[in-house]
Amino acid sequence: MADESKQGEQGPTEGARTFNKPRVTINRVYTKKGDSGDTGLVGGQRVPKDDARIEAYGTVDELNAFVGAARQSILEGLAVATTRPESAAPLGALADSLCRVQHELFNLGSLLATLPEDVHPRQPRVTAADVERLEEEMDRCQEELPVLRSFVLPGGSRANTDLHVCRTVCRRAERLCVSLARQTEVDPLAVTYLNRLSDALFVWSRFVALHLGTGEVLWEPDKSATGQSKAR
Repeated sequence: MADESKQGEQGPTEGARTFNKPRVTINRVYTKKGDSGDTGLVGGQRVPKDDARIEAYGTVDELNAFVGAARQSILEGLAVATTRPESAAPLGALADSLCRVQHELFNLGSLLATLPEDVHPRQPRVTAADVERLEEEMDRCQEELPVLRSFVLPGGSRANTDLHVCRTVCRRAERLCVSLARQTEVDPLAVTYLNRLSDALFVWSRFVALHLGTGEVLWEPDKSATGQSKAR
């Protein structure tokens, strides 16, 4: 799934960059500036920590952490799935894709943490290319997956469950960006990207179940207490 050429350890040269290089120096974690309940945007403005903009990019940050957990679950699953050597390459490629998504989510967070008038032309952001890559990867996965004739429940493996958690957090991030867009200008690709990513996370959860050989947990309404009591 991840077929882009790898950059060297130092990353791309300045002339080859699409976005500005991060200019961050973290030598002290706590600053005490947020003790009064506000926080700073990229442009230096102070806003309440429960501001809609903070909710949006904070949830994108939360999603990033869950994507990292899902990627680690896949890598650990690969380490023990020695009985399915043919799945090593597809799952390894998926882990690479999730790593790329983490960078894209940080790019999105940078954009959401900036007021529209302060956005720099080369500021990190999500683009149509990021959306298209997700669509291409979903299409390739779908070629291997059986037709789904029921909704699925999270489960079967740690990796599958983690990807479903990512999917639901992604949907929440999308809703918050839609809400933010009602109040102020938001790059439309922010919502588009999150919408497509949530679909990709669903497809990837199925892809993982296929290649780990765990199967999928299908929704069966009559497995509820009500359904079981009527079957007696």
